[in-house]
Amino acid sequence: MAAAGLTVGAGLGLRAVAAGDVAKYGGDALYTVLLLALVVAAAPRVSPARAAAIALAASWAVEFLQLGPVPAELSRRSALARLVLGSTFNAPDLLWYAVGAGAGWLVHTALRRARRHFGDGAARARA
Repeated sequence: MAAAGLTVGAGLGLRAVAAGDVAKYGGDALYTVLLLALVVAAAPRVSPARAAAIALAASWAVEFLQLGPVPAELSRRSALARLVLGSTFNAPDLLWYAVGAGAGWLVHTALRRARRHFGDGAARARA
């Protein structure tokens, strides 16, 4: 869950220092990174590729839902719904979700390799 918190912090930080396309598309990528972190939190043994694929599929599903009226209506009623569902379909978002999935896959892969190489420090500390 720490990764999810860091991702939310990165998104808020990005919004604080950037504007326009950088903030928007960076936020799209981070949205998928957040979903990947939540997938890994829910299923810690999931492979990096599977976690990235699940996060990307969920991101794309939310984006395609925006082709209908429901997300826009919910977004008008709730700030949380606006953050989670968005309101308007934007095809370039699909690319940036893939960028986020790729970045998340790279980080997840690197962390798994480091854990294998250095071992589980928490397990050694308990012993």
